[in-house]
Amino acid sequence: MQPVTAQHQQENNNESPLIARITQDPTEIEMAMRLRYRVFAEGMGAKLPNAEQGLDKDRFDDICLHLIVKDVIADQVVGYSRILTSDMVSLTGGFYSETEFDLSNVILPGKKYMEIGRTCVDPEFRSGAVIGLLWSGIAQYMAANQVDYLMGCASIPLQGGYSQAIAIVDYLREHHFTPEHLRAEPKVHLPRTQVNLDGKKLIPPLLKAYLRIGLKVCGEPFYDKDFNVADALILMASGDMNQRYLRHFVKTQG
Repeated sequence: MQPVTAQHQQENNNESPLIARITQDPTEIEMAMRLRYRVFAEGMGAKLPNAEQGLDKDRFDDICLHLIVKDVIADQVVGYSRILTSDMVSLTGGFYSETEFDLSNVILPGKKYMEIGRTCVDPEFRSGAVIGLLWSGIAQYMAANQVDYLMGCASIPLQGGYSQAIAIVDYLREHHFTPEHLRAEPKVHLPRTQVNLDGKKLIPPLLKAYLRIGLKVCGEPFYDKDFNVADALILMASGDMNQRYLRHFVKTQG
């Protein structure tokens, strides 16, 4: 396993630099789990098993890698994504995505997969620099560890009901779905209805970044009632990554 590290110096010299790295520090991992709780439970209404502790933690967290973005001066984790690879799934019983989707058409024999999940950014740091650093770390890890495919679940919030999510999925179905032979069947479907909304304008910023990098959506989303989201399974071959956009995204965000 090769480590990743990246950093971004804020344009305003009075602001703290941000650093992205994979951490094994228990204190930083707890900070990340508290960030996840704030974003998913407090921000999106997710029902979490460790809610009374103010943490988002599940059985995958003791096995996976923890990619953080940290505000160095404030000693605060402001961005996060967890990484689970094909080499680790024997210890977890499978990828997290397999709890929501049938991946039998997605996982190809002999290929190395890297799953990202629980990706989130502190609401006070959503200028773009944090997402850029997370993507820089993900891209570095993929290259250093010869990953063939990147996948994961991208969440579409449902706080306002189903209409906006359905409009987003309708747009994705027309423009960003994988070919039929690379589709994943969700274990619980999002209810379907006719809506008259422009889904393109409603795509969440993180999912929009995924699409611009080159990820595709593997069919209909999973309805995650506990997290109050529709999860879209995303997939990208390493050779399909939009390197030009990645460089632009990392360079200009901040």
